Amino acid sequence: MNQPTLDYIRTHANDDVRRLALRRAPQDVDLREALQNIEGRQIATRKLPSWAAIDGLLFPSRLSMEQCSSEATAAYKRFVVGRHSTDDACFADLTAGFGVDFATIGRDFRRALYVDTSEELCALARHNMPLLGLLQAEVLQTTAEEALSRLHDVSVIMIDPSRRNAAGGRTVLIEDCSPDVAALSGALCRAARVVMVKLSPMLDLTAAVRALQCVTELHVVSVAGECKELLFLLSAPAGAAAEPVIHCVNLSKSFSAANAGPPDPFSFTQSEEAAADVPFAHSLGAYLYEPNASILKAGAFKTLCHRYPVLKLSPQAHLYTADAYLEDFPGRIWRVLSHTTFAKKALKGFFEGVGAADLIVRGFPLSTAELRRQLRLRESGEVQIIATTLAEGRRCLVRVERMNTLQKGNNP
Repeated sequence: MNQPTLDYIRTHANDDVRRLALRRAPQDVDLREALQNIEGRQIATRKLPSWAAIDGLLFPSRLSMEQCSSEATAAYKRFVVGRHSTDDACFADLTAGFGVDFATIGRDFRRALYVDTSEELCALARHNMPLLGLLQAEVLQTTAEEALSRLHDVSVIMIDPSRRNAAGGRTVLIEDCSPDVAALSGALCRAARVVMVKLSPMLDLTAAVRALQCVTELHVVSVAGECKELLFLLSAPAGAAAEPVIHCVNLSKSFSAANAGPPDPFSFTQSEEAAADVPFAHSLGAYLYEPNASILKAGAFKTLCHRYPVLKLSPQAHLYTADAYLEDFPGRIWRVLSHTTFAKKALKGFFEGVGAADLIVRGFPLSTAELRRQLRLRESGEVQIIATTLAEGRRCLVRVERMNTLQKGNNP
């Protein structure tokens, strides 16, 4: 990149990219490259703040920026790898992309191999990795399959298959991703003692474990209440566990191993969940509890009742209740202020003086928009009302007060 383009990027770092695109660029400025980097750095300010602060770092297209890991999820992968690997000889990321996971994990290894098929991303990696302090990084432009066939003395392998088809559309199933990690799982396990596979949070967990065959651990990772990724740790068949342990974590956006310490996951197995009984509530307690997004994705609905003294509201709603305030519950907590049935007279008293509310629907036959129209309720965040269903099938509205500002049980 030439100096006029770099100067243009610095001058317009905070400007609207769409407006800049309508202006004539100064002489010798590569406008396409400049706009890509301005937009990339603006995305990085929110997603990769420490990267955005590095002068001279170059950024890829918007799509690559959207697909790359956040600093929080990359830091969690580094923590998991560090817990399983005692050998710092070599780390290989076979689908490295923009290199966030690669740079975060690779700094702990004496040799770090970056692999990607994209010429542009490889060029960016060669420029960026020294700026990020990874002088040991080796960049290889090739396919994951070709790189895998040539690997030797590798401690840890990371692979995140592309979830885009040839037309640019999203894919979810393992066999539709590129490369097909299910087909490569045996070769991956033979090449390294620790193998981490990152897959879509939309996947069915049971089907994914079955397809990959040699899963020892599964990490369901959420950030600030939103499920972001599934991480599968693979082992050679001889060392594979009879059943993988599922770890559910909910990180804050600012999570890092340095400033937050080890995360505190909710861990269980599918056989534990299958064997558990679920106690249902006959009435509302003083508090309502909703598990964080990772636990909901993993389906630990019954195990939760055995770990915490809570009762499930109904089969339809993944809400729980208790008279006690359980500060360490891994999810959102509300204090129950009042509740009502849908009887006309009861509704009138319940909504007296309330014309607007933040409406939350859980295990209820109507959508939020449909119920809001039916109740003639305007939108507002001052009053919170949860619409749900009790164990006997009775529908109810619960006025609540939020007790915890962030979901507990991991790294608030």
